[in-house]
Amino acid sequence: MRPHHHGEDVPCRRPLGRDIAYLSSTPSRKQVGSVLLRLPESVSEAQECVAEGAVPVGGATLVWAGWQRDGFPEQAMSLRNLPEANVVERGRLGAAVVLNRIDERVPEVLRQAAAQVGTGAVRRTATVGGNIVGSTLRCLLPAALVLDARATVLERDRVFETDLAEVLAKQHLLLSLHWSEPLISGYRKLEGEAGGPPPLVVAAAVRAGEEGPDRVRVAVREGYDVLAADIAGGDGAGQALDRLRETAVGSLHETGWEVVRGHVTELLARLAR
Repeated sequence: MRPHHHGEDVPCRRPLGRDIAYLSSTPSRKQVGSVLLRLPESVSEAQECVAEGAVPVGGATLVWAGWQRDGFPEQAMSLRNLPEANVVERGRLGAAVVLNRIDERVPEVLRQAAAQVGTGAVRRTATVGGNIVGSTLRCLLPAALVLDARATVLERDRVFETDLAEVLAKQHLLLSLHWSEPLISGYRKLEGEAGGPPPLVVAAAVRAGEEGPDRVRVAVREGYDVLAADIAGGDGAGQALDRLRETAVGSLHETGWEVVRGHVTELLARLAR
């Protein structure tokens, strides 16, 4: 996600404090006294910040480590005071929303994904935008993909809608995600080993077909890569899995495929009840 400025043209000058204290890998609060943190309260103010070179804060330890390595920016911005970036409602979720605010208003797959990110302390400070755009782990990305979520993003001269692939490729400043409600969805994250690779994540959702059968969307995070597939459903788990096996998701190693198979089978069984 990202940070911003308070009501006036002259934003407050202050250490980033609470906004990026969690970016440090140590419990100590980092003082970044030379950085001007801007907290815009409107889209136009946020665009001014972007035009003036303010750097969005997000991505947890990655941003902090990058600044320590490459030097701190003169200005940073957070979207935490921007209403458009803080919405939590059916079909829409703001980029500045911290993960522990995600509740039953969003689909199960996204809610479960957020609930399994880090510790409670992390979830109280990490944001939707930071996790999806600023982090290499991107725990929420598989969930967003199976919802076929679209992104609203901000540039210095416009606000527009695009897909998640473009957001990630171009590192757009994310304002919010929006989606159509699925019939059912679910998320599974395996236990990880301390110091090991990121654990396998499987997300799946079923959406009503516009004219034909239901659509089954599956996304898997394996290591730092995310695989996704969209197949026809409606004729039982066996045939759906056969079709899924022919997609990129079907190229998983056997252990990963078994996790996917079990998750999709269970989800379709729940839908049929």
